[in-house]
Amino acid sequence: MTQRLDAGAGWYGEFLRRDPEGVRACLNGAAIPPWDVVESLLRDLAGAGGAELAARETVYAARLRAAAVTVWDRLPGGEDELRTLLAAAAAQRAESEDALRSLTARLGGAADRAETDALTRELSWTQDDVARAAARHEDLAARLTALRADPLPTVPRQRRDGAPTESAGPSRTGPRGGTPPGADVPWPVAPTPTDPRAAAPQPQDGPPGEPAARAAVLPPVGRAEGRWLRGARRGGGARYAGAAAPEAPAFTPPPGHSDTGDHPAPRGARFGHRRPEPAPEPEATTAPAPAPAVAPAPPTRPPRAVAAELFALRAQGRTGEAHALLCQAAAWPAGQLPHLAAELARAGLAADWNTLLWEAASLPPVQLAAAAAALGEAGREADCDALLRQGVSRPASEVADAALALGAAGRAREADALLGAFVRVRTAEEAAALARHDPQWLTPRLLQAAGLLPGARHRDLLHALRVAGIVPA
Repeated sequence: MTQRLDAGAGWYGEFLRRDPEGVRACLNGAAIPPWDVVESLLRDLAGAGGAELAARETVYAARLRAAAVTVWDRLPGGEDELRTLLAAAAAQRAESEDALRSLTARLGGAADRAETDALTRELSWTQDDVARAAARHEDLAARLTALRADPLPTVPRQRRDGAPTESAGPSRTGPRGGTPPGADVPWPVAPTPTDPRAAAPQPQDGPPGEPAARAAVLPPVGRAEGRWLRGARRGGGARYAGAAAPEAPAFTPPPGHSDTGDHPAPRGARFGHRRPEPAPEPEATTAPAPAPAVAPAPPTRPPRAVAAELFALRAQGRTGEAHALLCQAAAWPAGQLPHLAAELARAGLAADWNTLLWEAASLPPVQLAAAAAALGEAGREADCDALLRQGVSRPASEVADAALALGAAGRAREADALLGAFVRVRTAEEAAALARHDPQWLTPRLLQAAGLLPGARHRDLLHALRVAGIVPA
């Protein structure tokens, strides 16, 4: 579904901006998204493809997700985790409701127009937080009730190759969310006047500030990042109304961040192995140290052979191996990408091409720029733009590096597309930080991109640039 959506607009763009790692975990199958998140994406789909398509996809998505959580909740430690998630969801709901009452009181005593506008924007987002927290609490409670009412033998956890294994316990790789109505759960009826849920606010049709919802409302400045719900302050999971676990989630590094630092190896039951024993100190030697070995380049194969193998893996249901092959292909020389796209389309694997683009968006800046340039040179502008839109969630410095690499390669159109996507989904302050890397070259392009957007984006960027000490020419 996300492959049909614009990563720079709507709820999908908002979720990517708030929590790119959480979105990636859901798309990679390491976590199940909350149903309210799925519903928001389906609303985006309705705007892009029509209400009829969205209605069909809603039924399909609900059935798939219901089947998934039925198995997921019966994995070892599933009931314990549901209890933990439910407690965290209740706390998040209470916190959001307290914030809503406080903002409502403050709005009633606002002294001037500027304060009123700021509080109105914050109130809009807080109302959305309350609605999502309430929906997740109800969904988690229903899942726990269903699990207790229909216990099944524990299902061994299935992991794709390379993923850490876990033992029974309240912590799991990635966040968890509530389940939608589906095949095994009755569809909810509309709340009656006596139903206490009738008074609860519902998630909005679009992000607060979208023209279809609140034309005059913009996202509040400084709202919490890395959260599906903005009000969360506990580590671990209010973005999914999840457990406040102290451990860091076992996500893969965010786009553009290689995990090459000298970090201690993960340990504990979550990772399925003991802490490694320290290696013995090497004995002193007078022999000269050997020259460091040069890492070989990743092996490449003809695009047609890759498409044939991928088709065979899909036919056999070996989805984990298929995804691993796509990840490998994304890192191959950029010049092969257009040919691979053609072969995948010829084999009826267009969806896998979109997955490969998503993986390529995580490449280091220079490789990302090379991939975009190769697609642009081959006339695949739509694929190139999709790749660049997905790559703007990385740090501003890396986006600057990618844009400068594109400019140095003579791909001004692709550089402008990348900067335009960045200005569309990031703040004016972040755009000013990006401009510092080469003010003379980046500033006019950022301003040009901001000038094409509605509202006060251009004015806000001018102000942010002046605050950063950058004077536009």
